[in-house]
Amino acid sequence: MTIADAETTTAPVPSQSTYQSRVADYWNAEENPVNLELGKLDDLYHHHYGIGAVDRSVLDQGSGSDPDRVTAELHRLEQAQADLLASQLGDLSPADRVFDAGCGRGGGSVVAHLRYGCHADGVTLSRKQADFANEQARKRSIDQQVRYHHRNMLDTGLDTGAYAASWNNESTMYVELDLLFAEHARLLRRGGRYVTITGCYNDTYGRASREVSLINAHYICDIHPRSEYFRAMARNRLVPVHVQDLTADTIPYWELRRQARHLVTGIEETFLNAYRNGSFQYLLIVADRV
Repeated sequence: MTIADAETTTAPVPSQSTYQSRVADYWNAEENPVNLELGKLDDLYHHHYGIGAVDRSVLDQGSGSDPDRVTAELHRLEQAQADLLASQLGDLSPADRVFDAGCGRGGGSVVAHLRYGCHADGVTLSRKQADFANEQARKRSIDQQVRYHHRNMLDTGLDTGAYAASWNNESTMYVELDLLFAEHARLLRRGGRYVTITGCYNDTYGRASREVSLINAHYICDIHPRSEYFRAMARNRLVPVHVQDLTADTIPYWELRRQARHLVTGIEETFLNAYRNGSFQYLLIVADRV
């Protein structure tokens, strides 16, 4: 048994609220082609959306729109998002440790390791996801550097001050921000870097819009207002150093996904309407732990 096996099979079941148990059940049962089919292309399994300009030729009806080319283009866009997040993690070395909160099937941790050679710990409420991700790490022969744990990202049990960088990639909407940022601040060493890419509702418009409420219902999540990210960071020793609005950059991904009939989930038009009416934003926030 490898160390990674031991982390997954012998770690205590993470403490969970009733809501978190529902989230765990959702992801233990999830077999969505928009996650699995894209990941099969290169064994990088992401659970987030994409950014960047779309190669429209994949939808060229004159040459016969090819579902495989559409799948590959969507995966290229989500990989561009993962690369952008990884590029913001700071000046890391192979000796450094990084923490992937809400790691899903593990693609982000692999991206960070391949980029920097660093050690990575991913945490997910879903035992099924943790087991899957650890198996992928073994297949890549990186399981001594990249490990996934069936734990609660609000109470990880990982070492205090041991991490040079940490992140959430579209997973903050499943937890209370103060509890989340307190755990990141505990794990990060002084001067460590925290990064998140997240959807948030634009509270200059007032309360969450109808579209945001529909997204919450679809994913069993609770999208936070934009302002609360910065308030909660300030309360937990995380100082933003860079904020980037990625809303316009992600709209092409959603336009393409809406046309990918073999991958649609039914939420695509809602995302597009929310982005276009200004009630929902897709943000990158980079912060230093002080």
